Amino acid sequence: MGTTASPVALQDVWPVAGLVVRTPRIELRWPSDDDLVALAELAADGVHAPDEMPFSFPWTRGTPTEVRRRVLQFHWQQRGAWTPEAWNWNPVVVADGRVVGTQGMFADDFAVRRTVATGSWLGRRFQGQGIGSEMRRAVLHLAFAGLGADRAVSDAYDDNAASLAVTRRLRYRPNGERFLAVEGQRKRALLYALDRPTWAAEVARDDVELEGLEPCLELFGAGVEGGAQSG
Repeated sequence: MGTTASPVALQDVWPVAGLVVRTPRIELRWPSDDDLVALAELAADGVHAPDEMPFSFPWTRGTPTEVRRRVLQFHWQQRGAWTPEAWNWNPVVVADGRVVGTQGMFADDFAVRRTVATGSWLGRRFQGQGIGSEMRRAVLHLAFAGLGADRAVSDAYDDNAASLAVTRRLRYRPNGERFLAVEGQRKRALLYALDRPTWAAEVARDDVELEGLEPCLELFGAGVEGGAQSG
């Protein structure tokens, strides 16, 4: 009598779907369809004041339906474009069982450059509660402790005080500036970089857990030798 094969789970085919970064306060995880809908609804409720624009592409402008659809399309697009040579990991941030935002990390040629960049947003009603710092700490732990990164970079416009405060608090160093055209206006972005020794000495914590990392290393271009995992 034959045996029935066990059903194949999503993470068996796409290991990144099983990756979780967990701190005592939050969790970063691959979004389910329900998570993406919750994230889209959160964006439609507001991410920033109407007279501000912290993003290079003004995706938060428009009707609630347009904003929701842009969130979904962005995540679908990045999933489909993923390769070990160019990837963009965009987990949802979950606090107290609720989706409160997203903390992205992306890289090109990580196997050679060992450099990651990060970007994030929080629903407006969850801002000012220290969650932004916590989720950046979590993703930096994945980068340095998990993937073996040597460097993390970040940037924000010079009028984005909240984002810049998180960056400086986590010991990034100034790394230049650049100018962009956003909604017909010239905006100055401040660039920052954090190296591995500074992270290890001044930022790293021992209460961040990585779950399901090892099967993902190849997809990140890290390789088994690229990082250490826990959890």
